[in-house]
Amino acid sequence: MQAPVYGEAFRKRMVERMSGPNRVTARALSAEVGVCQPTLSRWLREASKLPQMAKKKASRGTRTSSRRRSERTGADKVRIVLEAAALPEGELGEFLRREGLHEQDLSRLREEVQAAAVAGFAASKPRGETDEQRRIKELERDLKRKDAALAETAALLVLRKKAVALWGEEGDDT
Repeated sequence: MQAPVYGEAFRKRMVERMSGPNRVTARALSAEVGVCQPTLSRWLREASKLPQMAKKKASRGTRTSSRRRSERTGADKVRIVLEAAALPEGELGEFLRREGLHEQDLSRLREEVQAAAVAGFAASKPRGETDEQRRIKELERDLKRKDAALAETAALLVLRKKAVALWGEEGDDT
């Protein structure tokens, strides 16, 4: 069985339906027109590489609702969470549709914003040494140096006593 051949005009219409203002998913369009979903997705990918398609995308602007979740900036996420928190329950559904989100997405965004805030708070603590910490390190170095000098002096005294015991006093000529 040979794969059906679709004309260029048909392909162009399908790409426009998947990328226009009232866009339809490749899966939904597949069920509607009878072309398999992978084929429609491939046509859309190929068309997005064409220069005229790139111009259309750029002219549409970068509305937050048209962005994919992974493309949202941290500021967008915070804005969405704050705006959603300020809305009454009746207006939340409309807001979510306008932003292109589901309630699960909003819950996930809340968790991400909260986690980022906690991480940011932990990171905001001073990492550099304070004056007190520097002073403590300096005193510890001095203490180690003095301990080493004391140990050396004690070792010299012990050796001197042993030398005196073996050979006698330095001034003694016996």
